[in-house]
Amino acid sequence: MASKKNRPSENTIIAVNRQAKHDYFIEETFEVGLVLEGWEVKSLRAGRVNLKESYVLLKNGEAWLLGAHISPLASASTHVNPDPVRTRKLLLHKRELGRLIGQVERRGYTLIPLKLYWKNNWVKLEIGLAKGKKLYDKRASEKERDWQREKQRLLKAAI
Repeated sequence: MASKKNRPSENTIIAVNRQAKHDYFIEETFEVGLVLEGWEVKSLRAGRVNLKESYVLLKNGEAWLLGAHISPLASASTHVNPDPVRTRKLLLHKRELGRLIGQVERRGYTLIPLKLYWKNNWVKLEIGLAKGKKLYDKRASEKERDWQREKQRLLKAAI
């Protein structure tokens, strides 16, 4: 049995997709589970994951995570042939899955992985129901962010 000090604390974040909030308007978020292999869990404990170019695909009534890169550890088992970008199945309730399929197919939304984290020793993925931003939306968001930062500087200097 593994010792408690090696285990991650509750809701420890493993990886965050920072690019997602820049490229998309996130309408709603969902917490989903992942089907992982043993070497992948070990790599996640070491923090060797990248969500930047990943996305969620709905196919045949199931949700799949594509493009997420989990780098195998050098100490991975010799009899396992690790594939870092393999397609991973996502675990959702049937009701949630049906709702997501409807949103994606009828309304033109897309599903983007936002962050990967530990929850009670389980790996969870937060996915976002998102609409793509146009270039002018990105500029407006950046301008608003810069204004908020400048406003904070001015308030801090006034005090």
